[in-house]
Amino acid sequence: MNTSVADPAAPFDLTVRGGRISTATETFTADIGVRGGVIAAIAPGLPAGLRDIDATGRWVLPGGIDSHCHVEQLSGMGVMCADDFHSATVSAAFGGTTTIIPFAAQHRGMAIPKVLADYAALAREKAVIDYGFHLILANPDDRALKQDLPQAIRDGITSLKVYMTYDRLKLDDYQLLDVLELAGEEGALVMIHAENHDMIRWIARRLLDAGRVAPRYHRVAHDPLAETEATQRAIALSRLIDVPALIVHVAGAETVQVLRDARALGASVHAESCPQYLFLTADDLDKPGLEGAKFCCSPPPRDAASQQAVWDGFKDGTLSVYSSDHAPYRYDQSGKLPHGDATTFKDMANGVPGIELRMPLLFSEGVMGGRITIEEFVALTATNHARLYGLLPRKGTIAVGADADIALWNPGREVQVSTAMLHDNVGYTPYEGRTVRGWPEVVVSRGRVIVEDGRMHAERGSGQYLPRGTPEPLAAHARRAADGTPSPFFKRLKGMQKDPE
Repeated sequence: MNTSVADPAAPFDLTVRGGRISTATETFTADIGVRGGVIAAIAPGLPAGLRDIDATGRWVLPGGIDSHCHVEQLSGMGVMCADDFHSATVSAAFGGTTTIIPFAAQHRGMAIPKVLADYAALAREKAVIDYGFHLILANPDDRALKQDLPQAIRDGITSLKVYMTYDRLKLDDYQLLDVLELAGEEGALVMIHAENHDMIRWIARRLLDAGRVAPRYHRVAHDPLAETEATQRAIALSRLIDVPALIVHVAGAETVQVLRDARALGASVHAESCPQYLFLTADDLDKPGLEGAKFCCSPPPRDAASQQAVWDGFKDGTLSVYSSDHAPYRYDQSGKLPHGDATTFKDMANGVPGIELRMPLLFSEGVMGGRITIEEFVALTATNHARLYGLLPRKGTIAVGADADIALWNPGREVQVSTAMLHDNVGYTPYEGRTVRGWPEVVVSRGRVIVEDGRMHAERGSGQYLPRGTPEPLAAHARRAADGTPSPFFKRLKGMQKDPE
C-alpha cells in the first residue's frame, strides 16, 4: 500500500515505523505518517516524523471501538455504575480501545433532552478517549416519538437501546414497533435486550418461594428459552416493518441458530456477543457464599456448547460485533450486595466488568489460539462497530484520512490477569488469574500517544464527542425506501382495497 494526503513537504507529527499493519481486509508491512491527528500517509520508508515509534515485531491495529459499555449510568435496578467517564476511558485505553459508545439512559419520567445534556457534561469533563452515545429509551410517548427522538437522531445519536425485560425499562411489543418504525424513518439502529420478562419473573417467583436465593439461581431464572423466544419475537417485529435491528449480548447456542436462520431468510438482523459468553460459564455463578454474584449478568453465561456456538457465530458472520457490555458494580453494598449477606439473586446488580480485557482476551484466545484471523479480530473489535454505528470512515480502520487511532500489540507478551493491574474502579475481575498472550503496549488516539510504558499520558476531558452518521444497515434501508420497495406488510396493506365510502 502506498497512499498519502496533501502537503507531503510538511513533517509528520508522528511516524509509526515498520509494523505489521492489519485492517479488516488485509495485512501488510508499512509505515504510518500522522499529521494533525489524522493518518496522512501509509507507505514503506516514510520520512522521519517529529516523533518516531519503532513498531518492528509488533502488530499495528486500529484502536478498538467498544459500542456496548455502561459508564456513569444508573441501571434499571437503580444502581449507579462504579466507573465514571475518567476511570472507564482510562481502563478502555489500556486495553487498546480508543472509542467508546456508552448509554445515556432515560428512565420513566425523564426528558430526553435533559438526559442527553447531563450525560454529555459528564463525558466532556472526564473522558480521555473519544466517545459517542446511544440513548436508552424507556418512555416512547408522543413527545419522544414526534419531537425528542427525531431531534436526537439528527444531532448524531443514531442508535437507540430498548429492553424487553426489567420492570423499570421494558417496552411491550406495540411500543417496540413504534420505536422501530421511527428508527427506520429517521435513520437510527435499534439495539434490543432480548429476554422474555414474564418467563424470568415466573421462574424467579417459584425459586424465591422455595428459598432458593443464591447467585446460582440467577442462571435458572434466566432460562436460555427466555433469550431465544424474545430474540425470535424481536426479529419478527423488525421483519414486519422491514427495519434493521441489532440483538445485544447473545449468550445461548439456540439463540445463535435463530439469528443464523433469520439472516438466511433475508432478515436485516445483526448481533453482538461479549467476553463473558466466550470465557465464563454458568458454573462460575456456583461459587461459595455470594461469590457467584461477581459473575451475575443478563443473560447469564451458559455452557461449553454455547461458548462454541458464539465462536462459530463470530466466524461465520452471524455475530458481527464483539463488545464488553462493561457493567461495573462493586462487590459490596453499593453494587452486587445491596442487602449484605441477605442479598438474593434478584437483588444483585446485573453485569460484569470487562472494558479493559475485552480485546486482550479475544486476541489471546482468538488470534493466538487460531480460532480467528487477525483481520477478523479487527473487524469484530473495531471496523464492524464503526460500520454499524455510523463512524466509518473516520474510525475503525487504518486508512489515509481516518483518525490516527492506533494500537501497537506485542504478540509475544504474556500477561497474567489480576485486579491490581487493571484501571477500572470495580475492585474485582471475573478473569482473575487467566494468562493472556498478546498485549497493546502503545495506544494512540487522534495522533496523541496516550498509553506508553504502562502509563497514561492523556488529560481528563481530552476525549472528543463523536456525532455519528447513519448506520450502514439504515442507509441500505433508506435506499430501498427511496426505490419504492416497501416492507412486505406495507406492500400488502397498499394492495388492499379501501373501505367503501
